[in-house]
Amino acid sequence: MIAVATESKIYSLEEWMENPPDLQEWVDGELLEKNGMSLKHSKVQGNLYYYWRTYKDSSGQGGEVYTDVPCRTNQQGRYPDVAYLTPELVAQFGNLKVLPQSFPLCAEIVSPTDLAEDVIAKATEYLASGSDEVWLVYPENQWIIVVTKETRIIFISGEVVSTQTVLPGFSIAVDELLK
Repeated sequence: MIAVATESKIYSLEEWMENPPDLQEWVDGELLEKNGMSLKHSKVQGNLYYYWRTYKDSSGQGGEVYTDVPCRTNQQGRYPDVAYLTPELVAQFGNLKVLPQSFPLCAEIVSPTDLAEDVIAKATEYLASGSDEVWLVYPENQWIIVVTKETRIIFISGEVVSTQTVLPGFSIAVDELLK
């Protein structure tokens, strides 16, 4: 999802954390509105939310699953498309407006207008700021790239994607998630 500058005023990251505007990320001192959402993007986002939430409930792992929720990385203020927070971090941070680190498990649903370099940079940023695993979901190409600090695995149509470090045991057919 590409972010587009909405205002010329430069805010501090601390100001953004106190009152994060809906779906506006704080990137290099500017508020950038997330755009490029389509019906397909929204459907895949909802599917991933549903499947992660159902799994964390049925497996007894607990925690919370969110969509479009603000977090702070080491450099920026972000809104991952889907994110999972462990029970321990829910207990510690669950009542804050903004998570002061990246979510342990984040997903970005990539739109056709997103630049590969930007999406990869965002995944790297999440991993450097507390994420253990990032999913880059490409609905148009039917690819899901799962990135951890140690690995990068590509899952394609006809395969089963699985979590690598967070929500152990979760897996789903790529085609089912992206239908």
